[in-house]
Amino acid sequence: MMQALGCRMNLAAVLNGLLVSVVAALLWKYVKLSEHAALLEEELLLTRQSQELSQVRIDYHAALQALQQHGTRMVCTGKMHTDRVCRFDYLCYSTEAEEFVFFHSNASVMLPNLGPRRFQPALLDLSSVEDHNTQYFNFLELPAAALKFMPKPVFVPDVALILNRFNPDNLMHVFHDDLLPIFYTMGQYSDLDEEARLVFMEGWSEGPHFQLYRLLSSKQPLLKEQLRNFGKLLCFTKSYVGLSKMTTWYQYGFVQPQGPKANILVSGNEIRQFSSFLAEKLNVTVGEQTEKTDEYIVVFSRSLNRLILNEAELILALAQEFQMKVVTVSLEEQSFADIVRVLSRASMLVSMHGAQLVTSLFLPRGAAVVELYPYAVNPEHYAPYRTLTSLPGIDLQYVAWRNTKEENSVTFPERAWDQGGIAHLEKEEQDRIMKSKEVPRHLCCRNPEWLFRIYQDTKVDIASLLDALHQGLVSRPGPKRARPASTVHPGRVREPKCQTSVQATNEAKLTVSWQIPWNLKYLKVREVKYEVWIQEQGENTYMPYILPHQNYTFSENIKPFTTYLVWVRCIFNKTLLGPFADVLMCRT
Repeated sequence: MMQALGCRMNLAAVLNGLLVSVVAALLWKYVKLSEHAALLEEELLLTRQSQELSQVRIDYHAALQALQQHGTRMVCTGKMHTDRVCRFDYLCYSTEAEEFVFFHSNASVMLPNLGPRRFQPALLDLSSVEDHNTQYFNFLELPAAALKFMPKPVFVPDVALILNRFNPDNLMHVFHDDLLPIFYTMGQYSDLDEEARLVFMEGWSEGPHFQLYRLLSSKQPLLKEQLRNFGKLLCFTKSYVGLSKMTTWYQYGFVQPQGPKANILVSGNEIRQFSSFLAEKLNVTVGEQTEKTDEYIVVFSRSLNRLILNEAELILALAQEFQMKVVTVSLEEQSFADIVRVLSRASMLVSMHGAQLVTSLFLPRGAAVVELYPYAVNPEHYAPYRTLTSLPGIDLQYVAWRNTKEENSVTFPERAWDQGGIAHLEKEEQDRIMKSKEVPRHLCCRNPEWLFRIYQDTKVDIASLLDALHQGLVSRPGPKRARPASTVHPGRVREPKCQTSVQATNEAKLTVSWQIPWNLKYLKVREVKYEVWIQEQGENTYMPYILPHQNYTFSENIKPFTTYLVWVRCIFNKTLLGPFADVLMCRT
């Protein structure tokens, strides 16, 4: 009996063991199938994501092999981080660490090899705002062998321009710091065409003006927060990092009070090329008015703050004074394309100081920009738009008007601090600000006195405004026919020669002659003169002469038996200088 029971128990144990083995086998097979399915799903996901990023096909395994074998490659232009733009092959970005990664292999390239200097303070500026510590770009470094232990990379096949938008909520910053620099940075590199992908790494959301960024490329721009959707390691097959600063004209007061940049490189010609490009992308036809009756004035209307309290009275006064109709535009109520369409034919733009005035770059030549400043705000201290209108070739008139009557101003001390409120300040400081007659010069960006005054509403004193217009306008405002002013520089003068003669022991003559620059015979130039420098060999000083003719005999201060160095160049219209011809060595 006991033996039979033992046999039954052994049999049960065997069956139980068999059952566990079968279940284990099934579980193992299920796990393997699940892993296989996961791998297939991952491959499909990588393929789908790559297709979402671009219609360009990429051989994933070839790209991975290239990254593993050759690592990342970098070639930069510019001597300093403030003027540097770098091109990368296979620059990667870890969405987990939120860091860019440079993978080293025996075939990696890093030019220039800055060593520790690339951390002093950075490799480059990611935005067009110079040397701002929130805009620096650096990367981590890893050996390419580390890829074996990292998440499977997703490759972006598009040529990418990686940058930071500076402040996408503010229209002035959108144009001055982002759109213009992006446009001209893309123009510097042939593969940054309309098929390139813009990648914004500053961390902002799209913002209210995102549709303007979309005009620069046929591809949807990528935001930093979106990169997580594509994987843990994103690798850009070819990318450019950084922005050119050549088109910026203003600095915002991070180191010294705001004002025009010390070295402005852009002219109005480049600004107008950009505005024409953008207008075309917005399907706005920019043309000349055919009749005087078409002329009109535009008043920018604001609905949230910085209001013109007597806007209707202002409109009527402008219409009567200039015998033109007056129309209003509003960023809150109209599409940007409609505003550009109106401005592109306007004779005058009138607006309170604010970001909307950057749209003056769409005004036709000859138009006037009239900027209104609230009480206690000095126009000399806040001049981004006056600087814009002063660029050579932009051909715009500018008038500033300032409210000097405190009773014509409405303040809002109880508002939030970033809307001009000062209730959060000590009572003594509030009283000081309220009694102040002018905001002192200050650094960016949270000066409470500046915010309090700039967010005032204003009743415009019509008589003083009209007086400022009559004094400030150099001609009747209105669109003018595009007349490309001669910005063509002269070439070298040709066949420069010198002849000398000795008249006496202390008297000599030096005759210098030359032929006109080769390009002069093809140009219509109002005024042509020549500059001649004469320097006695061994001396540090020289004698300069401005001459109207192509030959001249010098006798004053010319000594016998002396060697003189002579330089000659041409000048168009007083300011357009040509290069000096090769130096002449003339022995008397």
